[in-house]
Amino acid sequence: MLQVKGLACARGGVPVLENLSFDVAAGQALVLRGPNGVGKTTLLRTLAGLQPALVGDVTFAEGTGAYASHADGIKTALKVTENLSFWASVYDRAVPDDVYAAFDLSDLRDRMAGTLSAGQKRRLGLARLGVIGRDVLFLDEPTVSLDGFSVKMFADWMRDVHLARGGCAVIATHIDLGLDAPELELSPFVAASDARGGTDEAFL
Repeated sequence: MLQVKGLACARGGVPVLENLSFDVAAGQALVLRGPNGVGKTTLLRTLAGLQPALVGDVTFAEGTGAYASHADGIKTALKVTENLSFWASVYDRAVPDDVYAAFDLSDLRDRMAGTLSAGQKRRLGLARLGVIGRDVLFLDEPTVSLDGFSVKMFADWMRDVHLARGGCAVIATHIDLGLDAPELELSPFVAASDARGGTDEAFL
């Protein structure tokens, strides 16, 4: 479903990672590991097509990928239901009824997003993934601000819904999500200090 061959990527024109090759099959997640600053976010952005690779190929079906960063991506002036309806309309889909239960939002449907706690906002942000229907997910620290119960809830959705229906995911995280997923330690792929070839792309 996702194939990566000979990939090298840069941040702000400085090469960060190189010589990366891996496959992620349908129904599988890959967990990225490594210390802060190793290049997990840069890799995810490159995989998702948000910034160019220095060299190498990233292959997955066009129109099937989605990237979610640390930001929740919600409108605080809208209700929970209105936020999810907005994202559904962007992708020309309906909001699945079960997404509210999957992310523990059933009792919060009519709450203004701006009044939610940090953890509730994060759950709402993650619930977008259950609305947009994309098969290949690139997730950067998806469980930030979540308590143990909510982390398990997200992991259950990932395993029992997204992966079970044949989707895949590449997830950067420092915690154990309890998924039966291979891990990729990025430290061995850090670019040489004298590596060249970076572009001057903005990093947003």
